[in-house]
Amino acid sequence: MTENQNVEMKENWRDEYIKWICGFANAQGGKLIIGINDKGVAAGLSNAHKLLEDIPNKVRDILGIMVDVNLKTDKGIEYLEIVVEPYPYPVSYKGQYHYRSGSTKQELKGAALDKFLLQKQGKRWDGVPVPNISIKDLDNNTFELFRKKATKSGRLSEEILGESNEMLIENLRLKEGDYLKRAAILLFHHDPEKYVTGAYIKIGFFRTDEDLLYQDEIHGNLLEQVDKTLDLLLTKYMRANISYESMSRIEEYPVPRSALREALLNAIVHKDYSNGTTIQISVYEDKIILWNVGQLPDGWTIEKLKQKHPSKPYNPDIANAFFRAGLIEAWGRGIQKIASECEIVGLPAPEYRYDFSGFILQFNLSSQNIPDETSVKTSVKTSVKTSVKTSVKILEAIESNDQITIPEIAETIGVTTRSIERNIQNLQQEGKLVRIGSAKGGHWKIIRG
Repeated sequence: MTENQNVEMKENWRDEYIKWICGFANAQGGKLIIGINDKGVAAGLSNAHKLLEDIPNKVRDILGIMVDVNLKTDKGIEYLEIVVEPYPYPVSYKGQYHYRSGSTKQELKGAALDKFLLQKQGKRWDGVPVPNISIKDLDNNTFELFRKKATKSGRLSEEILGESNEMLIENLRLKEGDYLKRAAILLFHHDPEKYVTGAYIKIGFFRTDEDLLYQDEIHGNLLEQVDKTLDLLLTKYMRANISYESMSRIEEYPVPRSALREALLNAIVHKDYSNGTTIQISVYEDKIILWNVGQLPDGWTIEKLKQKHPSKPYNPDIANAFFRAGLIEAWGRGIQKIASECEIVGLPAPEYRYDFSGFILQFNLSSQNIPDETSVKTSVKTSVKTSVKTSVKILEAIESNDQITIPEIAETIGVTTRSIERNIQNLQQEGKLVRIGSAKGGHWKIIRG
């Protein structure tokens, strides 16, 4: 007999072992064996028959649950088997909450306790209602971005998409009673970090693990972060192999865009936002690593996640909104999709690792597809020069028409709307441009120093 996640052995009974029973009840259940030593050999109990009566009563009085206590024998030596069923509600030991994780017992505190209590209530962190914030506090531009994506995906009817922002939130089930859920803030607020610490993404280009060449941070709500992060990875951190077929320009990246996008979406949907730690993307000459803090469901392994029917997402309300917007196909298919996209272009399936800190997805690349230090510096200089030229062109366009819209500026200059938004944000931060009035009825004002 050996110890494992569902079996704990003790040579003698002590009342403090009721904590271990509490831990099993709060996890997946298990057995506490009394009268077996560390080597798995029966040591015997002199008071086994008395404990048969005492243990169930003490467990009932302290934990409020019932357990089966069975008398067993091994070569005539008596020992006890305490069978604990998993309970659907939190079980407390004198105000403490214990939990069986692996082959250890842990007392849950802080964020871990909050998460546990929510899960026992059938809730997830992203589904918790938040007071003192209303629909008016959310970003209208993000609602329009969502409608645009959802129209293209066809997963919400035109009737629903044509309704008010408040009704759209209702249809996405991002409200509980009169309150918005945390997911609504992460998805639609212009500054979710005001309410959720670490709700952004960091990207770094590394020569070695200790030698960071440059880095970026992507802020804003989750819907914005997807496009901004992918755009930055493809334009600044990865170099495409360019070829031509007839008159068409073809760009092939070291990691297929669709696989990279799916990996990014998985990191966002499965991140534990209660932790306060950012999603981190590390780009090297020969690999790209995506890391997000999170936990595997009890009893799950990375290998099980690779099967056809993995568990539901860590943040189901966020995942549902992403699904309606057409960003993800279906829950639990991300790993298979990434592997398929890599296989098509001859790239090995990514490596997956999980430890106490979170999930790691690693794409292994050919060094020729990632820019060396010289080309990186050239790329950064070119990017800066291009940004300066774009900013000048934006100001020229606004000077001609102070009510011009961002899509109109993008069409005039010949760049993407994301590039215009990024440059306008920089101009505003530098104090060179301000917006007067609302997004629809207002106008731009150039500040001349």
